[in-house]
Amino acid sequence: MSAVPLAVSEADVQDAARLLQGQVLNTPCTPSLVLSRLVGAKVWLKFENFQFTASFKERGALNKLLRLTAGERAAGVAAMSAGNHAQAVAHHATRLGIKSAIVMPRNTPFTKVRNTRELGGEVILHGETLADAQEFLLRELVQGRGMTLVHPFDDPLVMAGQGTIALEMLDAVPELDTLLIPIGGGGLFAGNAVAAHALRPDLRLVGVESAGYCSAYAALHGDPGLVRGGPTIAEGIAVKGIGRNTLPVIAAHAHELVRVEESAIERAVGLLANVEKVVSEGAGAAGLAALLSDPAKYAGRRIGLIVSGGNIDPRLLASVLLRQLVHESRLVNLAIEVEDSPGFLARVAGCVGESGGNIVQVHHERLSAGGHARSAMLEMLIEAQDEGHANQIVADLEKAGYVVRRLYAGYGAFE
Repeated sequence: MSAVPLAVSEADVQDAARLLQGQVLNTPCTPSLVLSRLVGAKVWLKFENFQFTASFKERGALNKLLRLTAGERAAGVAAMSAGNHAQAVAHHATRLGIKSAIVMPRNTPFTKVRNTRELGGEVILHGETLADAQEFLLRELVQGRGMTLVHPFDDPLVMAGQGTIALEMLDAVPELDTLLIPIGGGGLFAGNAVAAHALRPDLRLVGVESAGYCSAYAALHGDPGLVRGGPTIAEGIAVKGIGRNTLPVIAAHAHELVRVEESAIERAVGLLANVEKVVSEGAGAAGLAALLSDPAKYAGRRIGLIVSGGNIDPRLLASVLLRQLVHESRLVNLAIEVEDSPGFLARVAGCVGESGGNIVQVHHERLSAGGHARSAMLEMLIEAQDEGHANQIVADLEKAGYVVRRLYAGYGAFE
């Protein structure tokens, strides 16, 4: 451990726990038998997506708000955020009778803007990025209006509030020996690392970052070029710069930092929905994504994962779940060449049905170039039980004399 004083201490986290008791949920921390079998380890999930605003951000935001002086409460608070932190600050500030102003980039999804307003926050849309939003916030709200900044991660009180998760996890499941914790700006990891190691110095702590936004990994390795940015479904940890206060804590406590690819995060979101029947955003599934990416590394361990949030756009979730069905070959798209004459469509459909497949969609193409004038192409989207069943459907069609081509297959097609 570092000899340099860190921004947050065990005492800070314990103080936060006493202050937050009864004001945020002590969320369930439950074992997952299916995920445990899948990865060869014992896995527990801490469901922070069950908080009122569906994310862990309530803990840190509320801890900060409860420490304001009377003068600071009267002047109000300001935050910059494109999602979870905005809703957490707006909700608890309104509940405590404190005015809040949230600066969000202009391209923030409408649902997040609406949710923040409905929770009582004054929403100001400014700039194209969070950096633009922060510059405006500091100039116009903090300096101009005298409001207090509630930073999403780089504030000792916010970090301490997030650290209460580890206290609850280790109280509920003291046998845990490994925690996999998402890292964006580092507040979640920092607070929980300090709390966890104070209770269990031998606990293995693994920080998990999106491969495109590995700001902590890049900072510790002195290579900012590793942060390449780009689109991600884990926007909650898509932070290009690690916190000034959080980085020393990460350096002192992280046994390892791992970077996970989009395909792994996507698969983790799908598994949480299908196996645990819970909705997780991409950032919330990052820990599971790391586990799925290298299960041999964690074999036999007792692992705690924080499902840090559940605020995912419904259309994105629908897309992820459908893609998961494709990855698992539970949805297969087949191109089948047939003779263009009466009865052929029925015969192909009958063959699929006899093989146990369910036809979801059919497109009958007669005018495609390259085929014979008396031939047609059927494009069928078929529901199957799994990869083996999908292969059997194709084999049965070929046995019946049809030329079949899979337009996309199972896992690997999108990786």
